[in-house]
Amino acid sequence: MAVEIIMPKLGVDMQEGEIIEWKKQEGDTVQEGDVLLEIMSDKTNMEIEAEDAGVLLKIIRPAGDTVPVTEVIGYIGAEGESVDTIASSEKTTEIPAPNSADAAPTVAPKEVVERPQVAVAHTAIPSGDGSKVRATPAARKLAKEQGLDLSQVAGTGPKGRVHKEDIENFNNAQPKASPLARKMAEVEGIDLASIKGTGFNGKVMKEDILLVMNANKAVQEPAKATEPKEDKPKAELPEGVEVIKMSAMRKAISKGMTNSYLTAPTFTLNYDIDMTEMMALRKKLIDPIMEKTGLKVSFTDLIGMAVVKTLMKPEHSYMNASLINDAQEIELHKFVNIGIAVGLDEGLIVPVVHNADKMTLADFVVASKDVIKKAQAGKLKSAEMSGSTFSITNLGMFGTKTFNPIINQPNSAILGVGATIPTPTVVDGEIVARPIMAMCLTIDHRLVDGMNGAKFMVDLKNLMENPFGLLI
Repeated sequence: MAVEIIMPKLGVDMQEGEIIEWKKQEGDTVQEGDVLLEIMSDKTNMEIEAEDAGVLLKIIRPAGDTVPVTEVIGYIGAEGESVDTIASSEKTTEIPAPNSADAAPTVAPKEVVERPQVAVAHTAIPSGDGSKVRATPAARKLAKEQGLDLSQVAGTGPKGRVHKEDIENFNNAQPKASPLARKMAEVEGIDLASIKGTGFNGKVMKEDILLVMNANKAVQEPAKATEPKEDKPKAELPEGVEVIKMSAMRKAISKGMTNSYLTAPTFTLNYDIDMTEMMALRKKLIDPIMEKTGLKVSFTDLIGMAVVKTLMKPEHSYMNASLINDAQEIELHKFVNIGIAVGLDEGLIVPVVHNADKMTLADFVVASKDVIKKAQAGKLKSAEMSGSTFSITNLGMFGTKTFNPIINQPNSAILGVGATIPTPTVVDGEIVARPIMAMCLTIDHRLVDGMNGAKFMVDLKNLMENPFGLLI
């Protein structure tokens, strides 16, 4: 029988995903673990693997579509198998929501009563990889192969250590369910063991999950009679106007920037940095760094290292902090994870260089180039986009002199880098042209006051204008 391919829920907040590309086409043979398609969730590209072997019978949602989580996007089955009847039967068995005006029950009330009303969990479903669970190598390998979270398995070994037999027993004890039913139950927090399945040998099907979901909704939200809405004709657009859907990435940027702007009271400090010595140092470092890493050191690398060293001073700990628990507590970081904003055609993305405080300049060059390259290719992993403690955004290459960057929450600040412009400057009583870079520091006023932000910028300016301290 054909198996449904669904849009997976890859995170607690994920509501939909955009299909970027199908790696397999209809009629292609598929092995379990083969990459079927690539999707974008928020700002992360993910490759989705096949959970079953067979033939890709049908693609329901093509590349470019934005699809809600758990919705069917394709089918895998035996060669020659038809899925048209499956798709049509799914449409006829779909149960309308209880608050719909024409929501006549499709099953007898007795059947609904016999099925337990399982409450939807209000806590996030565990999504860890079980890396902190005590387990034997064989158990860990089997769990990884089956995509199982080890934290869900009770270990029988010493101190709760999970053995391979525990994994096998856990799988045998699990109720039988179709892949879609299992995904839906996981998303909604429904206990599969409490449902009597209507499929072959008691297998829990999609319709069984829908019954429980609608029964719960009926208890929580009494049905309201509403008049059927008439379809309104779409308004004609003026000539030369086009309406397009917002991409998943654009939605994520919109949500994040709105949240940051409306949540954090901010102010921006603007400073001029004399880049004379920094430019001279970079010129001296290009060849040795290239020889060691095969990469060219950039001004962003040097600025990044200067920021790291300044942040690690104890007096600037609040610049490297985050507000947590509804802004009731402050999380001080004893390390620096630098986020580096990268502009793509589709939108802005912020890859992260983790543990930058433990890196040499050569290490930082390699790490920053690596995550920036992945960002530009759309190959970043979730971990490479999260966990920043401070961020840098550079618009200098576009000739931008100054701007007010928006904080990448939950960071307490973000540094904006402007253009370096030859500027008349008084040096030793004489007017000379010096390369002056504009820097703009936006700060969350809930965490950092103006005086402390200014002290940070004075130290950063001093290090950048005397950059040999970067090598010490």
